[in-house]
Amino acid sequence: MRDLILFGDCKENLSAFLPNTARMCVTSPPYYGLRDYGGEEKQIGQENTPEEYIQNLVEVFREVREVLTDDGTLWVNIGDSYYNYRPGKAYVKQTVASNNQDLPEYSPKRSNKLDGYKEKDLIGIPWMLAFALRADGWYLRQDIIWHKPNPMPESVKDRCTKAHEYIFLLSKNKKYYYDHEAIKEKAVGERWGGNTPINMNNTKDTDNQFSGLTRPRKMVYDKRNKRSVWKVTTRPYKEAHFAVYPPELIIDCIKAGSEEGDCVLDPFMGSGTTAMVAKSLGRDYIGCELHEDYGNLIQKRIEEYHPVEEVSQEPAINILDLI
Repeated sequence: MRDLILFGDCKENLSAFLPNTARMCVTSPPYYGLRDYGGEEKQIGQENTPEEYIQNLVEVFREVREVLTDDGTLWVNIGDSYYNYRPGKAYVKQTVASNNQDLPEYSPKRSNKLDGYKEKDLIGIPWMLAFALRADGWYLRQDIIWHKPNPMPESVKDRCTKAHEYIFLLSKNKKYYYDHEAIKEKAVGERWGGNTPINMNNTKDTDNQFSGLTRPRKMVYDKRNKRSVWKVTTRPYKEAHFAVYPPELIIDCIKAGSEEGDCVLDPFMGSGTTAMVAKSLGRDYIGCELHEDYGNLIQKRIEEYHPVEEVSQEPAINILDLI
């Protein structure tokens, strides 16, 4: 089964895929308590507590693990949220209408008072999930910072504006497929590495004529191993729901985690960004999506997508890289 999306509850539908089918999974689950994507009780993100939300995600990714090959990886983009107890207040509900536009409605379900959380606390959802997945058997390999040059504006004056999210790289087993050559980035300037002995007497080199002093040896690299801070600009897609991640964010995930002809899994397909990028890179896709209304939109995006040649991920210059 390739290039297939099953509509409905992902926890139920993932079991329909054959084991060892997908080389990797890249996904962004619905964030906790931020939006209601439609009235189904099975939607994730509407749980009463963060702990229930995390447990539901653990169960989903447990099913994902069965679908992955033995050398498969899981790449999860997830954001955080703050605890603000507001009895009677609502958050935006987003659905897909017949014209594929999001409709602003409201859901009354937001006024849960949580034990163990204080007003204005950062909940810590990303690391709660990472540690829970590790405890469930995944290998937690890396946290990647998605740096957003154009973050959502915030009216806060008692903290910084939030301009990043996390991508976690996890693996099914200790040894896994990861092509670091496929995602090497441009090196920043020249580097100094190694040491050359200094001959203090300006004579021919012999074992007895060196003072023990050394000088750094200049080394020039065209490319280097990709760093863990990725600068990618957000680009909203007007025909999809609010939380579309930019295609450029996952291009390198798919390049590093799979080869051409492999299958890429996304249990939260949404508007089809993962499927769209996978096909553009010569991969197949499988996945799940709760809302069947997204089917036509996903197909449209796959057909119309033209990948950006150069991903906007300019590494910041670190003085330690230059010495």
